[in-house]
Amino acid sequence: MSTFAKRERLLLADLLETAGPDAPTLCEGWVTRDLAAHVVVRERRPDAAGGILIKQLAPRLDRVMEEFTAKPYEELIQLIRTGPPRFSPFQLKQIDEASNIIEFYVHTEDVRRAQPDWSPRPLDPVFQDALWSRLERTARLTGRGAATGLVLRRPDGRTVVANRGTPVVTATGEPSELLLFLYGRQSAATVDLQGEENAIEQLRAGKQLGI
Repeated sequence: MSTFAKRERLLLADLLETAGPDAPTLCEGWVTRDLAAHVVVRERRPDAAGGILIKQLAPRLDRVMEEFTAKPYEELIQLIRTGPPRFSPFQLKQIDEASNIIEFYVHTEDVRRAQPDWSPRPLDPVFQDALWSRLERTARLTGRGAATGLVLRRPDGRTVVANRGTPVVTATGEPSELLLFLYGRQSAATVDLQGEENAIEQLRAGKQLGI
């Protein structure tokens, strides 16, 4: 596994263990037990995980999620820590790098930032660059449902267009914060929004961002 994905995986497992099974998360309708089950199903049940993106498979995903949320919470955490099964494609470094850096970073912050006493954690520039690289590749997919045009800008001026349209809102922040914003965690992301006031309000309140 990649260094960053592995680090975020282990941090997520530690946070879930400390929080307990019934703590809130930023994922609407989910407590920590639900989030832990989602991570395990995504890695270990590809026959059901397709329901995350494909509506026709959603009923199967719901059934498998019920099965895994019923497992002992400690077992779910251990499955997250140990990683995917031996023959899973997630064992390949390239796939892990492409798929899990964002997955584990976002879900780690889902747990952290749902707590009333959370505070930002410093992230090294190399990790920020890795997140930006993934953001550049996924921005059009995750931003396609935005109610306005949306441009993402790093503090150094580098930009990526997440959604074409008017009026345009420009979100400025570190890649880690822009990712959270683009993945539907608008209320928890530290970004500066510039554009028409109505457009900004619409973008902040909308639920169209994310996958």
